[in-house]
Amino acid sequence: MRIAVIHNAVINKDSPDERDVLIQADSIGQALISLGHKVQTIACGLDLNDILSRIRKMDAEIVFNLVESLENRGRLIHLVPSLLDTMAIPYTGASAESMFMTSNKVLAKERMEQFDLPTPSWIGPYPKAHPYRNNFLSSENQSQCWIIKSVWEHASVGLDKNSIIKASDSQIISETLKNRVNQLGGSCFAERFIDGREFNLSLLSGPDGLLVLPVAEILFDGYGHEKHRIVDYRAKWDESSFEYHHTPRTFLFDKEDATLISHLKNLAVRCWEVFGLQGYARIDFRVDINGQPWILEVNANPCLSPDAGFAAGAKQAGISYREVVEQIVKAALGHFFKGLTESSPKRIKKYPDDSGPIHALNFRYEIEKKDCERVRRMLNNTGFFSSAEIRVAAELVGESFAKGLQSCYRFIMAEQYGRLAGFTCYGPTPCTEANYDLYWIAVHPDFQRQGLGQKLLKETEDLIKADGGKRLYVDTSQKPQYGGTRAFYESKGYRLEAVLDDFYRPGEGKAIYCKRLL
Repeated sequence: MRIAVIHNAVINKDSPDERDVLIQADSIGQALISLGHKVQTIACGLDLNDILSRIRKMDAEIVFNLVESLENRGRLIHLVPSLLDTMAIPYTGASAESMFMTSNKVLAKERMEQFDLPTPSWIGPYPKAHPYRNNFLSSENQSQCWIIKSVWEHASVGLDKNSIIKASDSQIISETLKNRVNQLGGSCFAERFIDGREFNLSLLSGPDGLLVLPVAEILFDGYGHEKHRIVDYRAKWDESSFEYHHTPRTFLFDKEDATLISHLKNLAVRCWEVFGLQGYARIDFRVDINGQPWILEVNANPCLSPDAGFAAGAKQAGISYREVVEQIVKAALGHFFKGLTESSPKRIKKYPDDSGPIHALNFRYEIEKKDCERVRRMLNNTGFFSSAEIRVAAELVGESFAKGLQSCYRFIMAEQYGRLAGFTCYGPTPCTEANYDLYWIAVHPDFQRQGLGQKLLKETEDLIKADGGKRLYVDTSQKPQYGGTRAFYESKGYRLEAVLDDFYRPGEGKAIYCKRLL
């Protein structure tokens, strides 16, 4: 396969946390080449058109996404997967939505709280901005220690011995946040500091489901009472520091920790589900003196360097680095082509950019949860359908999403850069052989009179023929406003088979058309 390994362009090559992505890209590229793939590495900046053209130029079949930031700004991490979504190309790791939600630590904590996942209380962020919900000091958490963190930046950026403060009122914390915001990527918050043990747990999509890799604990060797036990920037990146050499990880635990380890694994799986993670991830925990676990971060894009925690956890589980890379690629392809059936041999069909006025058009064959609202909104925009008709269409989408292959309704969703341009809904006619019904064909007003309806109808017919269908039936109204609809079907080879007078209501009959496909 042709695989593009993309990573953020490194601005400061003297910074070890930035250089690390180059190590990842090189190591993963070598692993992919050893697996027989053709690899090209692409460094990404803010010019998304450049990224798009370079991926297209190499005709990549899949992208291995290692982008951690753009122009050294972590809050832009989701832009590249968003771009890849519009290109309808498979990519590794989390979706754009999951990447955004987990990268913003405050939004992630709000979601954890919403789903009853234990996470330390917090104050902020600073500067305040909608839609965040700010927590404040209460009588229960006054005079406690707080750790000041960046909202967006990861890799322990900005964490040092001054990051932990003891505060008795909100004013002190607010001033601290204001003073440190420039060191922490322009947005920061205060999190209640959990004094205790630190763990991390890596997750990997496996051939038979989610693999929970062995739990690792970070030890703080030689840390006296005067030194806070945190994995700060020096511990991760400064090879000359005390912290770097005195924070080893271990996978060995006493029997007394068995219940705790099981609890951490369960929480990690819950995070995977709540945040809709894909491919691989790492969950970071602190455990207080009472044995209560607290989730610090959900990392949807953890470091994949050969000496990092993820690779160490895989090795502990007997999985080589090469196998990790291979499985991440397979997981990306498996997710992309999820729902593949014989009647729809490809989940997405791409039309070339030079296909006329409708360029960058994709046909998608798998219903997603968001499609129910998208279909309802699109049909309402046409101004052509009644509220009852729109409600029925949305119900069909909901049934298809809920039942999957067990549903009688099949959909083709036409999209341009992620926007719903039109759709068809069809299915086998019950209690017949080789007959199909076309229930819906609709095009957004912005895409009408450009040939999209014709493309959708032809694609529907082709899929039905591939499934052995011989006849396609379509019903429409006899009202004058449907004259264009009837003329469209007649121009495409459909023959009027019957008219049922007053079928819908007095004065509005139903016209039944049929086309023989084989």
